[in-house]
Amino acid sequence: MEGAGAGCASGGSSDPDVVCEKHLFKGKVPEPLFQLACSHHHCAFPVNRNGLCVWNTATAQPLYLSGHHYSISALSFGSKINPLLLCSASHERVIVWNLDECTQKVQEGFTPRGIVIGTLLGMVLHIRFSPDDQQVAVCAGNQIYILSAKNEAILAELDGHLAPVTAAEFCTWEKSMLISVSEDRTFKVWDYSTSQLIYQSGIITAFPLLSLLIDEENEQIITGCAEGQLWIFSLISDHNYRCVAHIDLKKEQEKFCNKVWRSGKEIGEGQNNSKLCKTDNMRPEGSVEMSLPVLLVEHCDFFVCFHNEENIYSSQNTSYFWIGTSTGLLIINLANFELEALLSYRDYSDLSIRIARSCALTRTAANGKVLCLIASMFEDMISVLEVNLAALVRTQHSDFLPRGNEKSLSVVARCTLLANSPLCKSLKKNMKEPSKKTLGVKNAVKDKPLVFHNKIKSSGYTAAPRMAMFAPNTNLKKKEASRWKTSSKCKNKEYPLESYPPIKYEKEVSVTCKPTPIFCVQYSGDGELLACGQADKTVLIFNSNLTDVHNVFSGHDGAVNSVGWSHDRKWLVSASEDRTLRVWSVCNKESALILDKEKFHKTARFAQFYFIDTFILLCCGAEFHLLSFHLDTTKDDLKRTLNATLKLAAYLLSGHRYKQKSVCKLVQKFPMTSAMEITSLSAVNEFYSYIVLTAGSNRTLEIFDLNAGCSTAVIQEAHVRSVHQICQNKGSSFSTQQPEAYNLFLTTAAGDGIKLWDLRTLRFCPIKSSPSLALLSTYRRD
Repeated sequence: MEGAGAGCASGGSSDPDVVCEKHLFKGKVPEPLFQLACSHHHCAFPVNRNGLCVWNTATAQPLYLSGHHYSISALSFGSKINPLLLCSASHERVIVWNLDECTQKVQEGFTPRGIVIGTLLGMVLHIRFSPDDQQVAVCAGNQIYILSAKNEAILAELDGHLAPVTAAEFCTWEKSMLISVSEDRTFKVWDYSTSQLIYQSGIITAFPLLSLLIDEENEQIITGCAEGQLWIFSLISDHNYRCVAHIDLKKEQEKFCNKVWRSGKEIGEGQNNSKLCKTDNMRPEGSVEMSLPVLLVEHCDFFVCFHNEENIYSSQNTSYFWIGTSTGLLIINLANFELEALLSYRDYSDLSIRIARSCALTRTAANGKVLCLIASMFEDMISVLEVNLAALVRTQHSDFLPRGNEKSLSVVARCTLLANSPLCKSLKKNMKEPSKKTLGVKNAVKDKPLVFHNKIKSSGYTAAPRMAMFAPNTNLKKKEASRWKTSSKCKNKEYPLESYPPIKYEKEVSVTCKPTPIFCVQYSGDGELLACGQADKTVLIFNSNLTDVHNVFSGHDGAVNSVGWSHDRKWLVSASEDRTLRVWSVCNKESALILDKEKFHKTARFAQFYFIDTFILLCCGAEFHLLSFHLDTTKDDLKRTLNATLKLAAYLLSGHRYKQKSVCKLVQKFPMTSAMEITSLSAVNEFYSYIVLTAGSNRTLEIFDLNAGCSTAVIQEAHVRSVHQICQNKGSSFSTQQPEAYNLFLTTAAGDGIKLWDLRTLRFCPIKSSPSLALLSTYRRD
């Protein structure tokens, strides 16, 4: 086999620093080649079918070894560097080579020889050294042989798979544990010291499992199949080998390319990024659909950090792993299972191989670069590639990171309102407010109660029974003040930061005498009151200790879908299935504003105050409304009645004794891009913020900038199901935080756990505050 070309890719490649073809070997490649090998500065591959070549990239010197009589099908390096061992397998024998001794033999003019550790085992698809290099697992046919790495001895024989075993890995933290995957579409956990089967999974997929990796840090296994699907299972003893994630590489690749293409289009660089969109899922009409077999799953240890004006991207303390496919290499973030970078072979014109049938990668990067060894699918060629990880990630991420203040997203408002912003309309007071001239002008008396005056003796109100019947509760404010004074004396305990989230069951409160679903709950800003919207059409307000009902609001004709507190905690907004919106006065138990169902074409959902009580946000179908409102607290007094009957009637109708002067006006409607219905909405009311977060029934998250009055970002497939709750970091009136902390928000979907997102990068990140939350971020209950 001769070398052909050792220069870096240039010319047709738009990024010559990303990938470089260090060497190309041409010759007869064995047909049943399943496993290549890379380790540090060494690459091992077969030459002329039964010959073996070990190429040292540091010295660019090949070491040729011979000892097989049939075609070599699998290769693997040992775990240790000194001495560096290499195992090669063919149909008739398995050989272990000590590369230091072999190099010395060649220098002395002798023919190097290895140790034969197994013979006539059958077609070997995969081999793997144990962590101490003392044993070798050989996958031959349906069986797994545990061989001694020092002599020819079979230590164990594991038989149980119903189809050829394609990969096997030793567990590093559990002694004598081996995990294997097979074409029978299952994985098995073995105790090879006793040849016992510990666990056997069910059928995972409809396609053969081809690759396997054990993640030591998170105690998980990652396996990939022939159709571009990844499954991640937990090996923690209490988890019973549950599936924690499932990744569709085709969808992730398409989503990643769409994201880069869209960003390139916005910044005028669509031509430079167009090559990234040439994926199998974005093929032109008439082309053949290609499968995406997962040929390799390998660790990816590297650190890259770069900044783009105000945005800093860093991969420190983050785990990644490589996915080797027939068309290219992918880097997956193990924290959020998102595609971090994509390298497609056909996007680089200087690469000789476009489609690979097997590949190998070095785990540890040297000077920020890793070696990649690929064998061609249709030609007798093997190529050694050098991939610059930092350049690959930096090039692709710099394309879709926000550019400067005008593009970056931040919950905290960092610029003044635009002249044409929808938020300016209420601040300019262009909404028609009720005229003050109509309030008692005819009587020429203002703000003087006439009916319930306790000093008018002729009215007869001084009598005790009538006093109890007709006198209003005039000391309501005093009682409220004393109640607030009492509650303020009770200091809330400070929650220790080092503790886990509260999971202990404390108390159960029955809100009604019969079972009634509670559709929504919301704490007030100071945490003193709790509002509950119920299916029985009422809104209840409890004290924070849940010992007393503070207030009851009734008036809706349907179940209450949403409740929201005002910033000053004097008002409560509610939305109902009856397609109405109401604003309640907390102290007076009255509905200060009612929007009838004629205003909305669908059910009103997710109502809340916004922009420090300047607006109301309300979801209706696939759009949300920005409403400007004015609450009038002045009231018309009833004229004095002349007889007790009229007085009694006035008392019974006291709920309608005040004329509504509150008004509400639609400022603008904001529809989601492609969703049929908004399933959740969230915005900050505690401080000025232009950002509104929405979730749609199509499993997307969409971010709106109300200063610009438009949608500014869309996150596709945020969860496997529709998001039913968005929780923002809205701050606290008792403490301050860094502005960057407000850019974090949580989403949750039924059966898909909880995800923590960063608005600056539009990516979700791991929750590492506690094991329980970390599990929720990845565990999907199907």
